[in-house]
Amino acid sequence: MIELWHCPDARSFRPLWALEELGLPYELHLLPFPPRVRQPEYLEVNPLGTIPAMKDGETFMTESAAIVQYLVTRYGPSDLAVPADDPAYGAWLNWLHFGEATLTFPQTLVLRYRQFEPGQAEVVADDYAKWFLSRLRHVDRALETSDWLCAGRFTAADISVGYALLLAHSLKLDDRISPATKAYWQRLKSRPAFLAAKAAQKMDLSEALSS
Repeated sequence: MIELWHCPDARSFRPLWALEELGLPYELHLLPFPPRVRQPEYLEVNPLGTIPAMKDGETFMTESAAIVQYLVTRYGPSDLAVPADDPAYGAWLNWLHFGEATLTFPQTLVLRYRQFEPGQAEVVADDYAKWFLSRLRHVDRALETSDWLCAGRFTAADISVGYALLLAHSLKLDDRISPATKAYWQRLKSRPAFLAAKAAQKMDLSEALSS
């Protein structure tokens, strides 16, 4: 059984969404954010204290985009993956990691200085919000010719970038994104597996609060 340690709508939403897209059984451990502070025993699972953490047998991983890549290739074949001999393989890998390294990174600084440490570095938060929005234009360019980022279909790359749009919504940055990207976000959040992942984290939270 795959085990996933998760905070609602944190980076761990990427692998949760992927698990639902793949229809794989899993055990979800819901944690308060940030878990290293609010649930310190989590450090016994992941000494980094970061989210996500995933165990699959002897495999242990902590990087959200890498976990998604692992799941869709380890448990394939799946249309969520693009094979190495496909012309879109390089674009798929690039988008998969663009979602985390280029889009989510600046958002984490906005999150820190607007929600967790307000008043400490508002200028930093504003600068990194602009950075995120400028990098998001690359998504706009891709959507000029397709409903999805690569390979002409929904793939794990859309999960990775889609999470950055979920975080943008949480940070109230989505009012500044383009109409094309807003339409893309609507397609993403209408997917049954996205809705199932949202329901799973709510269900687990309800169970945790009642236990």
